[in-house]
Order: sequence, then C-alpha cells, then structure tokens
Amino acid sequence: MTSIRPADPTAAPLTTLVAGLGLVGDTSSFAPITGITLSSRDVQPGWLYVALPGTKRHGAEFAQPAVESGAAAVLTDEEGAAIVGGLKIPVVVADDVRAVMATVSARLFGEPAAHLTTLGVTGTNGKTTTVALIKAALASAGKLAGTIGTIGFRLGAEELRSSRSTVTTPESPDLQALLAVMRERGADAVAIEVSSHALALNRVDALPFDVVGFLNLGRDHLDFHSSLEDYFEAKARLFEPGRAAASVVWIDGEAGQEIASRVGEHGQSRLITVGTSPEADYRMSGYRAVHPLGGAATVTRGGEELILELSLPGEYNMIDAVVALAMLEAVGVPAEAALEGLAKAQIPGRMQRVDLGPGAPLVVVDFAHTPQAVEAALASLQGIGQLVTVLGCGGDRDAEKRPGMGAAAARYSDVTIVTDDNPRTEDPAAIRAAVMAGARQALKPGGALQEVAGRRAAIEAALASASEATVVAILGKGHERGQILAERTVDFDDVEEAARAWRGREEGDTDARAHDA
Repeated sequence: MTSIRPADPTAAPLTTLVAGLGLVGDTSSFAPITGITLSSRDVQPGWLYVALPGTKRHGAEFAQPAVESGAAAVLTDEEGAAIVGGLKIPVVVADDVRAVMATVSARLFGEPAAHLTTLGVTGTNGKTTTVALIKAALASAGKLAGTIGTIGFRLGAEELRSSRSTVTTPESPDLQALLAVMRERGADAVAIEVSSHALALNRVDALPFDVVGFLNLGRDHLDFHSSLEDYFEAKARLFEPGRAAASVVWIDGEAGQEIASRVGEHGQSRLITVGTSPEADYRMSGYRAVHPLGGAATVTRGGEELILELSLPGEYNMIDAVVALAMLEAVGVPAEAALEGLAKAQIPGRMQRVDLGPGAPLVVVDFAHTPQAVEAALASLQGIGQLVTVLGCGGDRDAEKRPGMGAAAARYSDVTIVTDDNPRTEDPAAIRAAVMAGARQALKPGGALQEVAGRRAAIEAALASASEATVVAILGKGHERGQILAERTVDFDDVEEAARAWRGREEGDTDARAHDA
C-alpha cells in the first residue's frame, strides 16, 4: 500500500507555498513542488522533503537520499539547515517546522477542507464511534461522507487503503492529500478523529472545522504526554479561537465544563452544550437498554423532545450519539435524517456482535483499552447473561492504567480472563501480572479470575464452557487485524478468532490452556 494522493496533482512554486510564513533561506525559489513528505523513503521527483528533528537522529541526515530520489526542495529547522550544508536544491528554514508543514500541505493540495463540511471529534473514549455515527447520519441525509480515524479511511462504502503515517490522525501532508482525494471523488463532508497527538504535533493546523466535538477525558497516552494536565491541554487546543465555527461539548465532566468555559470566553465559536443537566442545550434523559444490543433515550433541545435510538448498547454510546446529533444539526443536517442514520449505524470493533449461529453465546468485540472504556462496555452488558470477559493490555504504553483495567473487568464480570493484547517489546507475563493485580483486588463476590497466556488460547478458554445464556466480551483490540509481538506483527482478528474457536469447540478441538489464578 502507498500513500493516498490526488490523481492529477498540480505543481506550485515553492515561493508561493511559503509566502508570508516568516521563513528564511531560499524562499524566493520558483522550484515547482508537486508533493510533500517527512519520510525520505517516500520522496518522489518534484516533492518537498520536510526534515524534522527526531528522538535519535535528525531528518536532515537523510536529505541526500531524498535529493537522489528527486526532492525539489527541503524544509527544516536551523539545526537541520546546518546539517544539510551544500545541497544543490533550495532549503527553507522555519522555527516551527510542523506548523509550517501543515500550512504548506494545505496550500499545495488546494485547501481541500474549505470545499468540504468538516466535523472533528476528540475525547479519550468514543471518537471512532462518534465519527462512524456521524457518517451514517450524513449518508441518511444523502451526503457522501468520508471518515478518517482509528479504523481507517473511508469514503462512503469504499475503504481508501494506504500506508498509514499514524494510528488515528495522519501527519499533515497525508491528511491534506487525503482530504484532496475525497474532494476529487465527490465528497460532501468528512468526519475526523482528532487525537491528542495530532493536536500536540500540529497535524490538524491549517484545517478549518465547521464543527468540533468534545466527548470526555480519561487516563490515556501518558507515555506521550507528561501529565494528565498536559494531555487535557492538548485536547483543548481543538477549541481554541479560529479552530471551528461551532463547538459541541459534553459538559457532565470537569474537563468538558472547562472547555465550554473557554469557548464561551473567547466567543469565536458557537458553543453548543450537551449533557444530562437542564442547562445543556441538548439534554439527554431516560436512557433505557433495548436488549440484546441496543438503546434509546430522550433528547430535549429547543423545547422539543426527540427519541434517539441506537443499535449499540450502553449509555456511553448514547452519549456519543447525542454529541453526534448536535454536531450534525450544527452543520445543517435535518434531525429526521440524522435520527434515522444514527438508529441504523454499526461500527466495526465497537460493541460488534459476532454471529456464531443458533445456540451460541452472545459474543461482543470492543476496542476498550482504558479503565473507563472497559467499565462502560461491561456495564452495558449487565443483565443479559453470565458475563465472561477476555482482556489484555498493550505493551510499551501507559503501564499505570493496567491495574485499573483489570479492576474494571473483575468488578463487572462473572469470569475474567486476563491475557495478551499487543505486548510489543515488553514481557507479556509482566503485563498480565499488572492486570491481574488490579483484578484480584476488585473481584466481585462469586467471580472467577483466570490468566491465560496467548490471546488465541484465552478466546478458546472463554468459549469452552459458554452456552446460549453466556455473554463473552473480548476487549482491547476491536477492529485490529494484527497482533504486535516484539518486532513482528502477526495476523490476528478477534472476530475471526472467536468464530474459529467456536467451530473448534463444536468439532471437539478446543485446547484452552488456562490455569486458575
């Protein structure tokens, strides 16, 4: 797979792309630029190579290979300029290379966001669900919508396959090129998951939003951010002056209240509040579960009551849907069309039901990978049947959330099976031990706890004694189709593994290598 680029890219003079950005160096060069990248390996003839400082080496050290691949110019910082020395192509120098890269990328691809209705969503949990709900509602309103986020890039029903620059929000050259492709293919709108990384690293700079939404703040990504406060401030950047025409904010938490206060103070974005309190512009009330996997609630706005239905379980998904509804109405989508689309929406890897056939347990696959998300997912499955949960935590990520995730699982589950997620370079046994420690402390009366090395074996163990009265929740990886083990990635899909394990059990071939904790 390669990077997504417009079918017929146009060239722009370097001097036009960097005009007014306060750069130094060869800013008057008329070298024609046809593409932009921060990877020397991706450079094509006529492209601008962006040489960024890295954690170990500076990108400028790879400028010569970029030139040999056809780079027409280099954008870098003062340190990079000193490294590249006597290159025979133009070099422009910026104090904030990432911010400049974002602006140059937008200019090069024709400011595509200005020609699309753009909706951006941030929050610790629920971004993927909210974006998918928005897309479904836009489709119901007759709009061709694109989505950009954790589960990939899509335009309508088509998946736009690409070598991805990031997990959730692409780097600005890839993001702007992707928006240009969507515009080129007739998109009316695009819904984007905006991660804290994207905001901290300027990936969505130079991207005007018609509306942005805030969902919640929990503990996550503290392997990247220095503190929870730093993490919050990164999220809050999406609501700074000039970012969006309208801001939709869930105000039932302190973080949301703070963001709403800031938006109200600067007054440059229309503030729309969502919550359960009477002062919210969109008030959610009367949530009720519709088994086995659905829900409904009343939304009151402008003195009118609407009934919002979902084919997803859990009040937390309903919160995402109410935020989506407010965002959709903010960009002119009629409520009737929005409600129809929201009611039908399904999201891969988000409370996704795995159909195993008659007499099988209810199996649900979800991406929950924070304590808050685990608790919300399992709370939504209470009262359906005996609950068996398979849970692991990723390696080389925030280790402090592992006990909390284990505790959340053990608090709600009749049987908790602790296993592996994406261990990456960490010892899987050490990760499991941290999850087990939290689970032991929170084990509910009568609850059982197991540790199973190997995710496949854990899924087999969960299904080994399951019946039609059992609910099996497989948490942590959701839509992912690979498992990262040390330095390699192997094919692994929780949905497919659950189906395989059930077939194996039916054929008498299940090997559950489990041991009681």
